[in-house]
Amino acid sequence: MSVTMADLLADLGAETEVVANMVAGLAEDDWNRATPAVGWAIRDQISHLAYFDVAAALAARDPVRFREEANMLFALGDNFPDEVARRYHDMAVDELLNWFRQARRSFIETFMPLDPRMRLPWYGPEMSAASSVTARLMETWAHGQDIADSLDIRREPTSRLRNIAHLGVSTFAFAYMLRGLDVPAASVRVELESPDGGMWTWGPEDAADRVMGSALDFCLVVTQRRHVADTTLRVVGATAVQWMSIAQAFAGRPGPGRQPGQFPTQNGEP
Repeated sequence: MSVTMADLLADLGAETEVVANMVAGLAEDDWNRATPAVGWAIRDQISHLAYFDVAAALAARDPVRFREEANMLFALGDNFPDEVARRYHDMAVDELLNWFRQARRSFIETFMPLDPRMRLPWYGPEMSAASSVTARLMETWAHGQDIADSLDIRREPTSRLRNIAHLGVSTFAFAYMLRGLDVPAASVRVELESPDGGMWTWGPEDAADRVMGSALDFCLVVTQRRHVADTTLRVVGATAVQWMSIAQAFAGRPGPGRQPGQFPTQNGEP
């Protein structure tokens, strides 16, 4: 998969507008609606995105300072994202939305001139600048899903899901190592139907273990916004089954994900 930094940032900008438009017209009380992330309201989803946009831009501009601030967050414990959410929970909603927009603009401006291969620190393993942008896109889409679920909105899937699916595949080993598990030797073939009806594939064609289905379902699982049982993914082989039970495309502690039966599945479109 080969994409340019400009393409990735354009996708990020487009996904940003989807999320911003979902919340821009909300009444103030609606910002306090609970989302599927336990203990998080819509306002917390937005502050999370803004805060870590600022952090990601800092990682590119001043890696030493980023590491210092990251260590202060780590000192709060494994639940430091919850601590960040509490820190900004009472911010006025117009100020919060403005912060999100400004933080995202600053991130895009910071990353536009960077070499996509430039290595940057993060809260998990170091990553390339291109992967950092992809991670922000994934986070925006995933936290946007939490907001959409809270508001009972169904977003139309787009070709931007390819970036998220690619990250989901790329973090195969990470998901195991995060849990102290041995990384399986078996390869997994991933075959996903794109929103426009095409096919996206990863892994060897002759792999016995396979994950097949819609790109939307796969992205919902690897971002832990749906339990695999609530999707129409076809998962074949012990390694593939185990992977789909622990897949995690984001940095940080292993997430609790969603429970089976938490969301209905309707014609493969949760």
